[in-house]
Amino acid sequence: MQLEMIEAQGFRNLRGRIDCGRGLNVFYGENGHGKTNWLEAIYLLATTKSFKTARLNEAIRFSEELAIVRGRVRQSEGIHRDLQVAIQGNVKTFSTNGKREILTRYLGELHAVIFNSDELDIVRGQPDARRRFMDGGIVSLHPPFIQTFTDYGKVIRQKNSLLQTARDKDYSLEKTAEMLIPWNEQLIALAARIHRGRLRFVDRVNEVLEKRLFGREELSVRYVSSLEGKGDLSDYEGLLAERLSLRVQAEVVAGHALVGPHRDDLEILFDGHDIRKFGSAGQQRSALLALLLAGIAVFNATRGEYPLFLLDDIDAELDYRRIGQLLDFLDGKTQTFVTTSKSSFVEQFGRSAAVFSVRDGLIEPLDISTL
Repeated sequence: MQLEMIEAQGFRNLRGRIDCGRGLNVFYGENGHGKTNWLEAIYLLATTKSFKTARLNEAIRFSEELAIVRGRVRQSEGIHRDLQVAIQGNVKTFSTNGKREILTRYLGELHAVIFNSDELDIVRGQPDARRRFMDGGIVSLHPPFIQTFTDYGKVIRQKNSLLQTARDKDYSLEKTAEMLIPWNEQLIALAARIHRGRLRFVDRVNEVLEKRLFGREELSVRYVSSLEGKGDLSDYEGLLAERLSLRVQAEVVAGHALVGPHRDDLEILFDGHDIRKFGSAGQQRSALLALLLAGIAVFNATRGEYPLFLLDDIDAELDYRRIGQLLDFLDGKTQTFVTTSKSSFVEQFGRSAAVFSVRDGLIEPLDISTL
């Protein structure tokens, strides 16, 4: 897939239109002028989400009531699609070729992967960041799976509400256990799907992981269920039902659900060591890139095309040696968008790229010979 054009209306400070290059695209300009906002607009068009904020209404320009991002995508079979995401208040709407689309269908049109400082939480942060990495990868391959995650989240919220009520009103353990039955039945069915989906995704990531792409250390990943060591994981539904029954009292005391895949993790090792605890900053960055590239390879193997790859403030996170290795690896594969404030980066890597100047949100093609 290739993003041929993107433009924005009422979205942050953005102005102008980008006619994108097929390979490397460089957004160059001083900090604070909107380079990252353009990456955010691309990411929004592809995923319907922002990597900057969970409240998309914050992206609507002051004094405006509506923000629109639209673009044209060329897919591998040569078909063109005109995509649009509109934000009004807390409501998002999506359209393809001018026709309103539901989320699960829209998500199959374009996909993007982002590398920035916040994504480093995948390798050095808390388990929820690694769960988002796995779940985002699954949804990119099978967009309807987003409904499973949505339904699971609703069940957990309802169960948590019941547990808090049981604790506050001092319900008996027997009464609470009986009230939990319908929610736990739903939880088991949804959790089993999530568990199987994550196992398959992590297995596929391991198959294509470039274990030594940026250094001598060998990288590996492993899905770690919170039920590990508690019984027979091959009978996941049975083991989960057993643990839910045993943990009723503990869940009431805690006031929230303690058992399920929302407690799972992804173990990331280099040479057998936990990279979160023992990896250097450079090793963690390299590991994150290797994981993202593995996700891209799995996407390509499944969908027959590559997602967009977005790298924000690339030369603040990686040295030029790693950048050169990375861009060589990506050449001929992904359509890549990077931001930089350094003319030296443009001079070294921009000669075969489409380079754009960003100033006060306005984006225009840049002749690098003028630098």
